[in-house]
Formats: sequence, C-alpha cells, structure tokens
Amino acid sequence: MGRLKNKKNPLKAAKSSAAGVASSSKPTAPSIESLIEKAQTLIVQCDYELARKFLVRILERDSIHAEAREMLGFVQVETGELDSAREIFTSLIPPSKSAPSRPPASAYLYLAQLTEDDPRTALNLYQQAFDLLLALIKERSSVTTEEQIAEYRKMAVRALVSMVEIWMTDLCFEEDAESNCDSLLTLALEIDPNNVEALQSLASVRMSQQRPDEARVLAEKSWSLWKDLDADDPLLPPFSVRLSLTRLLLELSLYHQALTILQDIIASDDQDVEAWYLEGWCFFLMGDAVKEGATIEGVDELTWEDLKRDARDCLEMCKGLHKAQEHPDEQLLSHAIELINELENAGIKPSPEGQDEAQNGDGGSETEWEDEDDADVEMS
Repeated sequence: MGRLKNKKNPLKAAKSSAAGVASSSKPTAPSIESLIEKAQTLIVQCDYELARKFLVRILERDSIHAEAREMLGFVQVETGELDSAREIFTSLIPPSKSAPSRPPASAYLYLAQLTEDDPRTALNLYQQAFDLLLALIKERSSVTTEEQIAEYRKMAVRALVSMVEIWMTDLCFEEDAESNCDSLLTLALEIDPNNVEALQSLASVRMSQQRPDEARVLAEKSWSLWKDLDADDPLLPPFSVRLSLTRLLLELSLYHQALTILQDIIASDDQDVEAWYLEGWCFFLMGDAVKEGATIEGVDELTWEDLKRDARDCLEMCKGLHKAQEHPDEQLLSHAIELINELENAGIKPSPEGQDEAQNGDGGSETEWEDEDDADVEMS
C-alpha cells in the first residue's frame, strides 16, 4: 500500500501567504523631512501642541537636530514656556557643544527678546543675529532663493529696529543714543528701503527729535505700502506693527488714517483689546478736536458728543474684553478706565447698542466708516 502524499494545509498556506504580504508591506517610519514639514504646517495653523508632538518624534531619533530644536523653542515661546525656550535657544549657539556649525539667527533674536532685563546683552545678541543674516544676504549661494533673501533682509532689519527700540527706551539717556538710532536706521533702510517697520521706527525717532513734519511723511509712506492690500495678503504687516503705526498716527493727529487701520483690525479680530482701546482713544481725541472747531476727514455731520459716545462704547468694550481675557496690560486698562470716568463726568453715556455689545463681548462700533453690506469681513 503506497504512502499518502503530504498535502499542504490550505488554511495554513493562506495564513503564511498573508503573513508574507504583511511583512513585505510593513509601513516605514516617516522621514525627518516629512515630520518637519508637518510640524511647520501645524505651527502656521497655530496648533502648537500637535506640532510639539511631531518635533519630539524628530528629536527622539536625532537629539541634536537643529531645525527641530529651533522650532520647538518657538513653540515653547508661543505657549509661554519661556525658561524652556531660553534653554533650547542657548543650546543652538556657541559655546554650546550641540550648536550647529552655523547657528540659526533666530536663536539670537529670540534670546534677545527673552533678555529684557539686560539691554546691553540684548543689543549684543541682536548684533550677532544681524551679522549672521548679513553674511547670508551677501553670500547668495546657488541654492538660495529670492524668497529666502527677502526673508533674510526682513529679519536683518527687524534686528536693527529692535536695537533702536532699546536705545529709545532702556538706554535713552546714554549720550550716543540718538546717533546710534540714526545710524542703525540708515543701515536698515539701505538693506530694505521700503521696510514698513524701519520707516515707522524712523518716524518715532523723528518725533522724539521734535521733527513732526518728517515723522508724518515717514508714517504716511509706511501706511501707503500696505493700505490697499487684501485682509488675507501675506504681505500685510502683523497686528502689532499696524497697532504701533496707529499710536504714531494718533500722536501726529492723523485720526482718519488711524481709525481706518483700527477698524480693519477689528473687522478681522473683534477680540483684540488693544485695538478697541486705541479706537476709543482715537474717537476721544477726535471729539476734543471737533469741539475746538477743527475739521477732520470722514467726520461729516457728527458732533463732538457723537464722537465721545463712540469713544465710550469702544472703551467699555475694551474694559469688558480685558477682564474676560485676563489681559496682562494693566496700564492700558487704567487709562481706559480714566477716560471712561472723564466721559461719565461730562455726561457722556454709552449708547444702548454699545452697552449691550460690551456686556456680551460682541464687536462693532456705532460709527460706520464704510457700508457694512460692501465690506468683506472675515471673523477669526
């Protein structure tokens, strides 16, 4: 009797085949480059916690990856972990043994911002950042794009402007403060003649030098460079730069220009405490000017009482948002309350609509400087 042939078990064969397919199709770990790209996208979207997870994955594979450390430091700044951010940025520059051969200029810039209590050290850090960026601008390697060069120029000017701010505040009583401001801004405008921040900074310097006519020309030139841009245009300056210009315009009594900027900001973000404060302050000053007989562009038939009432509405909104957000600027709140009390003593009450909006935290002001039906407002 012949022996039975050893037949293969079809079930076992199927399992073996499936296992082989699974083994051969096992997904590979994402590359560090792809993780960096994902983290960059999340940072742009302000999803810092998820970005942090991707950056940590990178650093688990390469603990000294410079770009990942730099990005993680940025995330920590945005989430308020300033001591941890300072530690990371310090590790990216000499004499740290883990510093890359060419340290990122941003590490020096962030460290300078985190060194508020030592202006001389901050100046040195800004200078080192500027030196690195100027070298990159001059090199113009074959792999450097025009977009990168433009970004280097912008960062270099920002470093110079930050140095000017230190000379105008912490070191303003130094004998060479004024000459240093002038030379730094001359250099900034040589690098980028139409840089908005440099023009605004020079305007501020001219105001401090009692040269308002020159300051007015510079401030209006700065605004002219971006006033016609769409709200989502990447070239539009950040809120901080626009609010800084608004303060300067108010100091120059350019109320219509200031109000136009502020109402654009509030149309984009009606929860911005500083914008509501400045709009209230702008209406307050306009009311004073109209009461004294001045003619102001855009006011038309509004009385000084109308303008003061608009000021009250904006300041009440500012006060309500400040409390709701636990905003850190107590000096701003103090001035807003001072103005509200002055308006109250003058018999200026908030409008019913403004009172409701302040209580509910809703944006909007009584005076309409453009037809709302034609405005393309995107709430953020």
